[in-house]
Amino acid sequence: MTSDAGSSAGTAREPQHAVALGIDIGGSGIKGAPVDLTSGAFAAERRRIPTPHRSTPRAVADVLAELVDSFDLPGDAPVGVAFPAPMDHGVVRFIANLDKSWKGVDLPALVHDATGREVTAVNDADAAGVGEQRFGAARGRDGVVLMVTLGTGIGSALLVDGVLVPNTELGHLEIDGHDAEHRAAESARERHDLSWEKWAERLQRYFETVEMLLSPELIVVGGGVSKQHEKFLPLLDLRAPIIPATLRNKAGIVGAAALAADPRVH
Repeated sequence: MTSDAGSSAGTAREPQHAVALGIDIGGSGIKGAPVDLTSGAFAAERRRIPTPHRSTPRAVADVLAELVDSFDLPGDAPVGVAFPAPMDHGVVRFIANLDKSWKGVDLPALVHDATGREVTAVNDADAAGVGEQRFGAARGRDGVVLMVTLGTGIGSALLVDGVLVPNTELGHLEIDGHDAEHRAAESARERHDLSWEKWAERLQRYFETVEMLLSPELIVVGGGVSKQHEKFLPLLDLRAPIIPATLRNKAGIVGAAALAADPRVH
């Protein structure tokens, strides 16, 4: 019935399902689309429903059931949910962007009860990383792959030979006495009105620290600012190649769907 995504993101396996539904839960909107698991493309147009004002588990589960029912899905199509919090075998460890009553909730069980579908739940940054590794900028790349999303905070996903190491939360590394995302997130650039060059100096310090700790063979940078990657990525000097994400805001949906259908998750 339930699982989380702590075990899986391989590249060379044929999916058990042709299609899975990916859902990305955010503080303002809940987005979903069925994903063709061969190509990573949406099999139908993405739909978005505003996140309930009181975003309790029950209210959000009702929205997810509405999303599932709105698509013409195969009867056995599983559901993958990207959620804005660390997950412990599907259980929400703590929550910042939704109702506080989410803490301790078994998300796959909740959504299974609402939809009758097999459900996998994963942290949203992890889902985006899996999406990029399976079908995006890091497709076909083995070894240690790190994806970092730059936005209001810094999200991270770490994959080793295609297998997800969940809940890394590398945006909260303490670097030079500061929580990294307070100085290096895209929101910090905007808040302090930093030039691209000044922001790149902060990113350099962040990425060189992460590189020292993890020795990634590839770094993928996502988040909305990745559309302007040519303004800051060339300013960074790292051992590993650092490249922009390609799936962008589709990555969470695609990654969640891919994990839902991965045989090693169940």
